[in-house]
Amino acid sequence: MSFDSRQFLDTITESPGVYRMLDEQGETLYVGKARRLKARLASYFRGTLNTKTQALVSRIADIQVTVTNSETEALLLEQTLIKEQRPPYNILLRDDKSYPFVFVTDRHPYPALEYKRARTRHGDGRYLGPYPSSGAVRESLSLMQKIFRIRNCEDSVFAHRSRPCLQYQIGRCSAPCVGYIDEDDYRRDLEHAVQCLEGKSEMVTQELTRDMEAASQALDFEEAARLRDQIQQLRQLQQRQFVDTGSGDADIFALASRPGALCISVLSVRGGRLLGARHHTPSNGLDLTPDTLLGDFISQYYLGQAREIPAEIITSHALTDTDLIARALETRAGKRVRVTARVRGHRAQWQELARTNAEQQLSSQLASQSQLAQRFAALGDALSLERVPARLECFDISHSHGEATVASCVVFDANGPRKSDYRRFNIKNIEAGDDYAAMRQALTRRFKRLKDGEGEAPDLLIVDGGKGQLNMAREVFAELGVEGVGLIGVAKGTTRKAGLETLFIETPDRTLDLDTSSPALHLLQHIRDESHRFAITGHRTRRDKARRTSTLQDIPGVGPRRRRELLRFFGGLQGVRQASREELARVPGISATLAESIHRALHG
Repeated sequence: MSFDSRQFLDTITESPGVYRMLDEQGETLYVGKARRLKARLASYFRGTLNTKTQALVSRIADIQVTVTNSETEALLLEQTLIKEQRPPYNILLRDDKSYPFVFVTDRHPYPALEYKRARTRHGDGRYLGPYPSSGAVRESLSLMQKIFRIRNCEDSVFAHRSRPCLQYQIGRCSAPCVGYIDEDDYRRDLEHAVQCLEGKSEMVTQELTRDMEAASQALDFEEAARLRDQIQQLRQLQQRQFVDTGSGDADIFALASRPGALCISVLSVRGGRLLGARHHTPSNGLDLTPDTLLGDFISQYYLGQAREIPAEIITSHALTDTDLIARALETRAGKRVRVTARVRGHRAQWQELARTNAEQQLSSQLASQSQLAQRFAALGDALSLERVPARLECFDISHSHGEATVASCVVFDANGPRKSDYRRFNIKNIEAGDDYAAMRQALTRRFKRLKDGEGEAPDLLIVDGGKGQLNMAREVFAELGVEGVGLIGVAKGTTRKAGLETLFIETPDRTLDLDTSSPALHLLQHIRDESHRFAITGHRTRRDKARRTSTLQDIPGVGPRRRRELLRFFGGLQGVRQASREELARVPGISATLAESIHRALHG
């Protein structure tokens, strides 16, 4: 069976990460990294490819992805996987080659930052590095030239300039070749760039902050603005890396489940560095709770096989028998082993990464072509339809105590979620909290357009709700004369537990009970949950729209002193807006909780 790229891409996230292309035997063909996984992977299946890339794509049987926090972390993981697996389509570097460095000569009054390869360092200047690749060196040089305006021309070109070049015109050089900056100021900028390359950017930022405040007090606002821009650019370089922490050995287990499917992702961290992720899809025939299932899986993972047991095991759910499992692992490993679900700092980031990877893998699993076909066929059989339904639409309502009510419409077809056909309806002019009126307005707007020839009619319409919402849909159909569309109402059971839903078919008097293992029920639960998610996202976006224009003065807990610290730390309000939650928490006087509030207020 050939690889279905369209189906696969529909389930992939836009987050940064690493992907592995596998052949039919499960062997790794290629390992790559991406700032946006979906966009990068999509490029392999559209447009013109060269001959070698076409040969690679033709051999793909599966693609595995690992989501990371940033592109930097993706790069670190990519290099680890390439070194371990040595895929045939990756460039494999030999260890005996010369390594790339950033070089600063001590024989010129205005030294440049130069790219240089060397097996040994000579006494003709400073060598910064080595770097893992030439691309890493060139990226570092580009950043330093952009921030500190260090020259990048050859000495022979420098010696014969009579006017500034284009680099000066675009703000990437201070033009020392024509005397636009004196030697002391240039050396100071160069030293700042070198310190940043050596990992001392925080020290440089503090010095620039003092200079910015001094320039502002001296009414030299142009210089203060230039320093502010440098500070903001440096803050972007100082994002904390939660995967490459330099210390810590741990395995992180995360369980994600949906009706009819589950996935356990295992992330391995050694020496503080993420080595990769593995995904497992064990059966849950006994319908165990997530904590029990995860505990049983971990016991078999280590005690049933000869695997290295790290000093720490982090789980997405608190285990039922944590102490028992820890003692058993300690006996096997001959050392203390910590098993916990309560973690903070970078360990919490590892835990969240494992959850993200489990959810990503589960989405791909649920959207597989064979499973979808089975579920659609089962739904047709359960409803005694003459033919298998080809298009399902599901509507849901979301609001906060009647505020910013939004209705969602999601669409599933034989390929799974058809996101290009998703729609949201901002509900207006109804009584706050009236879900029936909201459903009426959304269905009326949707099916009026259908009667006018816009869009494609569904075979089945599913409404998230009980008899009331089903009756509302029936009234709309009667008013608009809609025919040929089946109706299903999905009402949560008394305990609101998945699998105990009540299904109303066409009328409130006709109910259908499906077994919790029924693929038809799993399909209805899947589209219902997706509609719920899409509605909540739209509601939150609408509700929080005003917050995106908030200023620091509007944020509870941020008084004059904290505003001053934030602006000073990031060089201005724009820098504060661009900061992540972790960066905000680094500001003196800003706790993690307050950082979360600030980020939410500025971004929604």
